[in-house]
Amino acid sequence: MKRNFSILSVIFFLGMMLFFSRCGVDPDMTNPDPNTLVYDPTAYVSPPIIGIPPLPVFINNPLTIKGVALGRKLFYDPILSADSTLSCSGCHNINHAFSDTINFSIGIDGMSGKRNAMPLYNLGYSPFDNGFFWDGRATTLEIQALKPIEDPVEMHDLLPNVLNKLSRSDFYPDLFFEAFGVENITNVEVGDALAQFVKSIVSGNSRYDKAAAGQLFLTDQEVMGFELFNAIDGGDCFHCHGVNAGLFTDYQYRNNGLDDVYTYTAFLDPGYGNVTGDTADYGKFKTPSLRNIELTAPYMHDGRFATLEEVLDHYSEQVKDTPFTDNFMQFASVGGVQLTPEEKAAIIAFLKTLTDENLRDNPAYQNPF
Repeated sequence: MKRNFSILSVIFFLGMMLFFSRCGVDPDMTNPDPNTLVYDPTAYVSPPIIGIPPLPVFINNPLTIKGVALGRKLFYDPILSADSTLSCSGCHNINHAFSDTINFSIGIDGMSGKRNAMPLYNLGYSPFDNGFFWDGRATTLEIQALKPIEDPVEMHDLLPNVLNKLSRSDFYPDLFFEAFGVENITNVEVGDALAQFVKSIVSGNSRYDKAAAGQLFLTDQEVMGFELFNAIDGGDCFHCHGVNAGLFTDYQYRNNGLDDVYTYTAFLDPGYGNVTGDTADYGKFKTPSLRNIELTAPYMHDGRFATLEEVLDHYSEQVKDTPFTDNFMQFASVGGVQLTPEEKAAIIAFLKTLTDENLRDNPAYQNPF
């Protein structure tokens, strides 16, 4: 009897091990088991977009199917905040081209930030050496992705706490192993995953793009707006927001004459100058893309303009001619480009042709939970 019991015990033990192995379950349940999980570096390929070129190849953090999927989960998961109430999507809403609807987003402690939440699309095309955020303080998207987590006004957590929460999760250890082949989650993988998802967000299927591809015709008013947009003696918009491979931004830092400031110490927000330390850069902010501009109100780094009409009024009659105002603001001496009401309406009509309805309807960008 003892011999039979021993044999049965061995058979039971081997059977349980086989069960765990086939099911991919780690009996320890504390860390993923590399023997039952598979690291999958299969490359992520962006779907064809009408109006913009394919995404560039990212050498240091190449996009993979598993990495992008993991980044999407992290983006929508409030686990990244101290009290697990605020996710990245809380300030970057897909229905508004991944921007916010108020001047300054509210963090977990009820405090507001000091700058408007920038939209998140086509950031993978940004030059690698000119930074992210309105002031360019993050040199890469991987670095940028981590900063809101520890910002006391935003998610107000500590990265070690976040790593602990992710490591104790029922599913994140497995997902990180599949995406990066790591058993221990670090800051690097969190930043890389979030950056991969953000880089995967592309926008180039607007009415403008379809018209440029010969698939439809714009209205006479929209065509007039396009012509004014690209005319020096019209809206003079193209210097900073030219088509530029369909991106509608030069990704540079500029002072567009918002404030009547004549000494660098008078800026309430020094912007890019606070990063470079160069007084000539004070009051400069990154040029945003005009794609989906209809969805991303309010406008400017501080959200001071509630409507596109207010934006056009600024560039038409309210530009401040100061020593810091960008040279491309060629009509600053007379307050702006001096548009008629009809011309303003035409430019706004054209800008609305840049709205990409596919962006917010794309399931690849929506909440996976």
